[in-house]
Amino acid sequence: MIADKILHRIRGQTTLTLDDPTGWSTGGSTLFGGKEMQAMKLPAVNACIEIISDSVAKMPIYLMDGETRERVPDHPAVRLLTGRPTEALTAFDYHKLMESRRIAYGNAYALILRDKWGQPVELLPIAPGYMLPILDTNAKLWYVGINPKTHEFRKFWPTDVLHYKAFSTDGLEGISYLRRGAETIEAALQAQRYESNYYRNGGQVSGILTTDTDLSPRPTTIGGEKVDIKSKIRAEWESIHSGADNAYRIAVLDNGLKYTPLTATNRDAQFIESKAASVEDIARLFNIPFDKLGAGKESYAANTQAAIEYIQRTLSPIVSEHEQEDTHKLLLESECSRGLQLRRNMMGELRGDWTARAAWYKSMREIGAYSVDDIRALEDLPDVPGGDDRLASLNYVPLEDWRDLSRRRNGADGEEQPANKKSRLK
Repeated sequence: MIADKILHRIRGQTTLTLDDPTGWSTGGSTLFGGKEMQAMKLPAVNACIEIISDSVAKMPIYLMDGETRERVPDHPAVRLLTGRPTEALTAFDYHKLMESRRIAYGNAYALILRDKWGQPVELLPIAPGYMLPILDTNAKLWYVGINPKTHEFRKFWPTDVLHYKAFSTDGLEGISYLRRGAETIEAALQAQRYESNYYRNGGQVSGILTTDTDLSPRPTTIGGEKVDIKSKIRAEWESIHSGADNAYRIAVLDNGLKYTPLTATNRDAQFIESKAASVEDIARLFNIPFDKLGAGKESYAANTQAAIEYIQRTLSPIVSEHEQEDTHKLLLESECSRGLQLRRNMMGELRGDWTARAAWYKSMREIGAYSVDDIRALEDLPDVPGGDDRLASLNYVPLEDWRDLSRRRNGADGEEQPANKKSRLK
């Protein structure tokens, strides 16, 4: 039964209230207290989630006419997405929460509350563990879950639930970045524990305590208590000499004990250097340029290119999903049929480097890849008269036209043509 399936995933569903949101804010996911939460202890993983979610959260949102690219002012959906989607969250907090859940859980849900005209008036985030997309016997999509306002377990129309998914194998539910990179993250966690233990022991490798006395495991009475003498000696040594605070303390040995330290191998000495490789693997998992995580020392030009790639390869697919989901479910059907679209401006990611931004547009313009209108579209600006013309330099011509143009430049076939003269290609 569908109800049994969703109820099995929902923990403590009978106690959900708005006054006590602890239960439904964590949902049935294992992010809290499971391996996913352990992954958040890795600085690289935490940084990746923060970087992507912050980028998405701070993007300006607006309504645009898809044909003219003119912005449409004062729309309820825009006011909701850029104002206060719900009473408890600012716009930035809401979008950051949704994107963070999409990455960490694989799915982010929000219930759409509407007025009597069908316009959205509130967006209620619902933890992934409390919402489940299903297909009925007629292949009709539904969402089954808990309404945080009414505490009711029910079915929701798909148009009333915003659902942002990570990579999916069935098209219904996304798979968390953390689950897909579980082995990589687990290896990094083990390395972090190794490093922690290394410093917890004062940066000292283990050693051997030896004596001619027989310390075979046998019960020995000390202070009226039966103890294993070998374990007792080990515990006392560790309590006195283990840990950073006890490093380099003078050891006093009695009963013929001798301490022989084990020397560190090259593998141990170079272990910390391997952390860079873990950071790079995690950056690849989240599709984030290394420089975003402070990995490596790249030139200014390389960092500039990385910023452009971050927009194109990382943010663009994510933003496209948000835009399409928002447009389909927050606009009326009549508005969608008119070509209206909810859009996000990604170019703000480059606004910290105007030089790089201008150089990119200039290069695309000079080789004929972009027209003025193309550039203005990237800036979410409307077209201008004559803006669809593209310019190309005669310094670059098709090989089959080279002979004729060469003769003209040399005056063999009439007036000489300047080499740098611009022609218009339409």
